[in-house]
Amino acid sequence: MKKVFYAISFALLLSSFSYAQTSLKDEKGKLKSIKIPSDPSVKIGKLSNGLTYFIKQNSKPENKVELRLAIKAGSILEDDDQLGLAHFMEHMNFNGTKNFKKNELVDYLQSIGVKFGAHLNAYTSFDETVYILPIPSDDDTKLEKGFQILEDWSHAALLKGDDIDEERGVVLEEYRSRRDANSRMMEKYLDKVAYGSKYAKRLPIGTKENLENFKHESIRRFHKDWYRPDLMAVIVVGDAEINVLEKKIKDHFEKIPAVKNPRKKENFTLKNHQETFIAIEADKEAAFSRVQIMYKDREDTAPKTNIEDFRKNLINSLFDQMINNRFDELANGENPPFTYGYSFYGGTFAKNRKAFQSVASTSSDGQLIGLEALLTENERVKRYGFLSNEFERAKTNIIASFEKRFKDKDKRESSRITRSLVSSFLNDTPSPSIEWEFKTTKSILPSITVEEVNQLITNFLHDDNRVVVITGPEKKVTEKQVLTLLKEVKTKELKPYEDKVVSTSLIEKLPLKGKVIKIETNEKLATKTLHLSNGAKVTFKKTDFKNDEILFEAFSFGGHSLYSDDEIKKTAFANGGLYEAGVNNYSKNDLNKMMTGKIVRVNPYISTYSEGFRGMSTPKDLETLFQMVHLYFTSLNKDDKAFNSFVTKQKNFFGNLMANPNFYFQSEMSKFINNGNTRYTGFPSPEKYENVDYNLAYNKYLERFANAGDFNFYFVGNVNEKEIIKFAEQYLANLPGKKSDETYKVHSFRPITGSHTHIIEKGKDPKSNVRISYQGEADFNEKDALTFKLLGDALSIKLIEKLREKEAGVYSTGAYAALSKIPYGKYNLSISFPCGPENVEKLKTIAVNEVAEIVKNGPTDEDIEKAKKALILQHKEDSKKNKYWLSYIKNIDYLDNPDNFDSYEANINAITKKDIKQLANKYLTNGYILGILNPEK
Repeated sequence: MKKVFYAISFALLLSSFSYAQTSLKDEKGKLKSIKIPSDPSVKIGKLSNGLTYFIKQNSKPENKVELRLAIKAGSILEDDDQLGLAHFMEHMNFNGTKNFKKNELVDYLQSIGVKFGAHLNAYTSFDETVYILPIPSDDDTKLEKGFQILEDWSHAALLKGDDIDEERGVVLEEYRSRRDANSRMMEKYLDKVAYGSKYAKRLPIGTKENLENFKHESIRRFHKDWYRPDLMAVIVVGDAEINVLEKKIKDHFEKIPAVKNPRKKENFTLKNHQETFIAIEADKEAAFSRVQIMYKDREDTAPKTNIEDFRKNLINSLFDQMINNRFDELANGENPPFTYGYSFYGGTFAKNRKAFQSVASTSSDGQLIGLEALLTENERVKRYGFLSNEFERAKTNIIASFEKRFKDKDKRESSRITRSLVSSFLNDTPSPSIEWEFKTTKSILPSITVEEVNQLITNFLHDDNRVVVITGPEKKVTEKQVLTLLKEVKTKELKPYEDKVVSTSLIEKLPLKGKVIKIETNEKLATKTLHLSNGAKVTFKKTDFKNDEILFEAFSFGGHSLYSDDEIKKTAFANGGLYEAGVNNYSKNDLNKMMTGKIVRVNPYISTYSEGFRGMSTPKDLETLFQMVHLYFTSLNKDDKAFNSFVTKQKNFFGNLMANPNFYFQSEMSKFINNGNTRYTGFPSPEKYENVDYNLAYNKYLERFANAGDFNFYFVGNVNEKEIIKFAEQYLANLPGKKSDETYKVHSFRPITGSHTHIIEKGKDPKSNVRISYQGEADFNEKDALTFKLLGDALSIKLIEKLREKEAGVYSTGAYAALSKIPYGKYNLSISFPCGPENVEKLKTIAVNEVAEIVKNGPTDEDIEKAKKALILQHKEDSKKNKYWLSYIKNIDYLDNPDNFDSYEANINAITKKDIKQLANKYLTNGYILGILNPEK
């Protein structure tokens, strides 16, 4: 399919803004009451039976169409005998419909490269159910079948009694997997957050009792009542002509009869309450502590449909951004009251009821301090408002965000477009074009005053409809303390917020330039490599995948593999805090202000085998990215207060991590596999942060970044060659550098291999977790790496078939297989799944037997073909993304990979069952490491 490109000159754009501004206002200068227009490129229609449809032609990615079936029905509509059945109904649509008998649907989609879970999926919430189906569009037979699947989902589920009963096990395993400290605490405070509403009694997962015992008639009644055309929309976005897609919609959905005398669909909301509800809940398995305060609106909000609504949303966005900037500053301060905190005006459990909410993550004994900080900053805004400088920065950032979306309007992926259209249908709101949003924002934003934004807080804060929720591993706060704090904050002495003025320039005096001494061109990859005068290399590739995106990475071999055992233990958990100090005598808060209006990110890192950078920018902000890289090489600040703030937050965040059974299981298995490794640092903990050495970490950083000459820099996206050369000479070529053959060090330790079992008991919920790992050293080559990957993908298909569909013993499972070459050749095949403790041995045996079957006979031909098609389809889609190419060209150097892009599909197709079987025999016959997490006895 051909792409349609829209070319708009900047001058024309400015004139259109002027036109928009005058056309949106009446003769008195007031905003007209104009409806927000829907995107004209989207075809919207309604069939005679009431079904709505949205169609948009979009060729990113090519030869693919995203199909969605959205239904305005979720768990809130369940009767008392239907708890959990809105979600159960979603499962049943994958387990037998008129044209796809049980398991045929998933089997067919896998055969054309569509992965179950990763691509094919669905979700159910309180008020909606949405089915997700990506389909290749280069074959009309596949496209037609996709529409047939969507049609079956809409009304043709078989709902056979045996199928329903067989699926109970899968849904109960999903229910089991979701049980944890957070769900237990939420069940206790839900009545207060969703006071007086049906929402408090209709969690989408339902209840264990009802899932086990509901009658078949109950789910059939739900399907009959709510799966009907007038509550549905079909959304289709992708690489096919609109008239073709519209015909398919009409052919498949027009024939569905409208329901006569449909059951009335009620609207549910929250009840108002005069008192302040306080919920203080604790669970010993809670990994994190959290405080939240909600000020629920007294009335429901109507759908946002006109220009005035759009303007109000902009005002809310400005407020959210400014208040959260202040919270970020508090978190970055010397004595942070929380690990992170934020406020927003947004949704509650109820579809049409909003609330102003403030949330913070704290230490287990710092909940009251965190709550006070939230309340205090809200109160400060109420008394003094926001400052003009804050306001201008927020406006600048909003424009920058809209501008980026506008520049990439013709480069959006179809899946992203479907999300906005699904939301439009479910929320009864228009979905305007990006052009309209950008122009209207540019037109309206200048008319918004800081006084209007300041007024919001008066309506946000009120004593009625107020809820405070505090959760954590222990109850260390009382209701009386919270009520006292709520009163005290209203009268406490507060100073106005002080906005420190910072420089607008990262580098006041530009350094002397270095030189590009040679340029190499790779015609096949369409890349160019600059050799700089200090020895560094810059490789870049210009693409047209995004108009306003440049991705960036850099690396140098070494990392902390070159540290001594003592040095790595003292610095491993300190490295993340090095960057909290800022650069060039600018603090982190200063830098955040200086980045106003810029879309740029630079993150240094020191990993096991390399050090370097990851980041991104827009083309117009590329120089800022280069400046940041230069400063991280030359001018990283050292600030004990900033580092101590980082340590405090990390200790608070990870203080109770090991109380969570899943984190504990991961930690214990990691210790078990690394037994005897003198360089093993393990999972973070407060004790480990207590023992970090900031001075040593800082000096080791300077050591690792002292020589820019052995760095490789990579840029992929909408790059301009002249600018890359200019900035490379100005900011990279003049860095200290020399030729170096330094590489990483391969240490002698090897993780355990062979047959081992480690059983861990943690947690009170009756659920287990199983991990089966085959691992050891390997003779690495590219073909074997691809073959081993294929083996794992084929095994995943079989595990889903056997453990989920046949045994109904798991909700999710899969296998991951990889051969790697750094720091030495090694293989790993991992199988994992959660399940009931009573099923561990049976399901483990089935999984291991499937591996044994591959060793003996190889995967089935059908599974191999399914895995191959999925890999090839994914590769075709990935190869149109900057992220893929950044990784690809970097790994030619980092992993010494060959350039086999053009032969990828041929190489996949050349792999035979014999190849897989031989590799399985080579690596999967030496035993496996079995890890089992069981509940405490």
